[in-house]
Amino acid sequence: MATLYLRLSSPFPIPTRTFRPIAIVASSNGTSSLGVASSKPRSTGGPVIKEIPLDEIRRPLMRTRANDPNKVKELMDSIRVIGLQVPIDVLEVDGVYYGFSGCHRYEAHQLLGLPTIRCKVRRGTKETLRHHLR
Repeated sequence: MATLYLRLSSPFPIPTRTFRPIAIVASSNGTSSLGVASSKPRSTGGPVIKEIPLDEIRRPLMRTRANDPNKVKELMDSIRVIGLQVPIDVLEVDGVYYGFSGCHRYEAHQLLGLPTIRCKVRRGTKETLRHHLR
């Protein structure tokens, strides 16, 4: 993932307002996003969006049902053109990532040979993980 910073300024002097840099973040699957760059790390405790290598995500329920091959193919076509639009949900427990949803998106990334996938990461405890495995 690469980050490009742009500094925007106003052609008119505005003494009471300063402009903050905008970060353009590009991911390995060809998508990008805009956001206001911040020098302070955000620690709201909520989910974080990040690119995670596919081989670092454990899929404990992978064999519960088969994916629809037509849906996987449609997702592959879409991801090739516009990138992944909705991140998969991942639970992080003690530094290990567990994926319980996004099975079709995950398989589409595998078949496309993409090394990473965008994830919405929530931190959890071992008790949370046990609850998901029931």
